[in-house]
Amino acid sequence: MIYIATKCNFGPQTKPIFMKTVAFLLLFITCFYSQSQILNAESLRKVTDTSGFSGAASLNFALKRNVNDFTTISSKIHVQYKMNKHLVLFKNDIDFQKVENAKLENSGIQHLRYNYHLSPRIAMEIFAQAQYNKVNLIDFRGLLGAGPRFKLSRSENYKFYLGTLIMYEHEKTSDGFTHVQDDFRGSTYLSFSLYPVENISIVSTTYYQPLLSQVSDYRISSQSSLVVSLFKNFALNTSYTFVYDAVPAIGIPNSQYDFSTGLTYSFD
Repeated sequence: MIYIATKCNFGPQTKPIFMKTVAFLLLFITCFYSQSQILNAESLRKVTDTSGFSGAASLNFALKRNVNDFTTISSKIHVQYKMNKHLVLFKNDIDFQKVENAKLENSGIQHLRYNYHLSPRIAMEIFAQAQYNKVNLIDFRGLLGAGPRFKLSRSENYKFYLGTLIMYEHEKTSDGFTHVQDDFRGSTYLSFSLYPVENISIVSTTYYQPLLSQVSDYRISSQSSLVVSLFKNFALNTSYTFVYDAVPAIGIPNSQYDFSTGLTYSFD
């Protein structure tokens, strides 16, 4: 995995540009359908103390296995804007998969999230997400949610967060049996970021998303990443993701996992 990151900082004169950028991202996310069934939004956050734009782009190659063997090529673009109490995150992920000897299938997610900090330890989050996943028979899934986010720790080396959100979900599958679904789900997540030594970071997030009208219909997703800095601008990044869906599309297994590792290159 090769990961290229860029960062630019701007002054107050960029506020008009910021508003235009947000408007563009809102338009983008409503115009495109958006590989994982639950996006780890914590992976979008770029740690920085300065205001302005920052971002990242990556091109990845991976081998996966759940019910079949997968070959995956993916591209990821992440843009972040931070100004005072405001934080805007946008991510666009596109994956191309080949299952066994079948034809190449694709999947994608577009995610836009806004944070407003009410205090140093409490923020309000609003997000919109669009996705599709041909392998998991998801033609389209749209999400719109909001809720508070709490910082549970004070240390900068050990950070813990708790989020409790409510989201509206519109989903259409291609299994030939499931009707179009319009439901409300809860979305509770616990996340931690650990920096035990200067060159090592550990980030883990677990989501629990039950259907409010039927709690037996729920999803659980957990993603953990270990990043070890090797030398200037280069690091070894290893990630493990596990997803459990109590009521998936017909023919799709309840549980899936994804393990990837690669070399990361970044700069600010």
